[in-house]
Amino acid sequence: MNNQNVSAARIKYLSGIKKQKTLIITCQFALLFLTIFIWELFAHLGLIDSFIMSQPSRIWRTIANFQNNDLLLHIGVTVLETAIGFSLGVLIGISVAFILWWSKFLSKVFAPYLVVLNALPKIALGPVIIIWAGAGMQAVIIMALAISLVVTIMEMLSGFQNTDASLIKMSKTFGANRLQTFIKIVFPSNLHTLFNCLKINIGLTLVGVIAGEFLVSRAGLGYLIIYGGQVFQMDLVMTSVIILAVLAALLYRLVVLVEYLVIWVCYK
Repeated sequence: MNNQNVSAARIKYLSGIKKQKTLIITCQFALLFLTIFIWELFAHLGLIDSFIMSQPSRIWRTIANFQNNDLLLHIGVTVLETAIGFSLGVLIGISVAFILWWSKFLSKVFAPYLVVLNALPKIALGPVIIIWAGAGMQAVIIMALAISLVVTIMEMLSGFQNTDASLIKMSKTFGANRLQTFIKIVFPSNLHTLFNCLKINIGLTLVGVIAGEFLVSRAGLGYLIIYGGQVFQMDLVMTSVIILAVLAALLYRLVVLVEYLVIWVCYK
């Protein structure tokens, strides 16, 4: 009888959680559609200037005419630059964090420089990057790295250094060397830290890519925004901004999906 009561209570609890999630998702979509409706209505009524603010119907027409404005090409360029910058940032960031974790001396030497680089407005490096790397995709990728790399290093290094000391001592007791300790204990213990860092970095990388495209690119969503502003095609500007928002959400969800898959494989 007690088991039946517990089971019924659990079913009720899980049902409540499911209803709450459904309500949250419903409210999120309702808020989105309400915003779009109000935006369109205000533009029709003349309460906002549709030339400056555009409106959903005009944005939709711009998207529908993607062949005329090479929209797919610009989206593809931005996605490619983001993917390259993100991948390089993760690989280089984890590698540098590993080296600094391995050597406490190097970690102490570079600590203040990491803090300064993290606080430095990376857009100030734009002219230097353009002169060094040239005006092209490589400059955009370097800008993305400049914005995301230091965050990766600092987050991963902090996670490595704060790994449970008792687990490290246990590995040493069993005769594990420093590399084995990192592979078997330190890195697996920081999978959550890694994916939290990736969730932040995917957005930072996209910011870096757009900043780079503002400066040097002749393709990409950042270029479209600058071009649209220069020729007063605000529909193109707002369309690019909306697509960027959708792209950022999709990339974030992709990182979350990879996280679920990795954790499921590691802990099943």
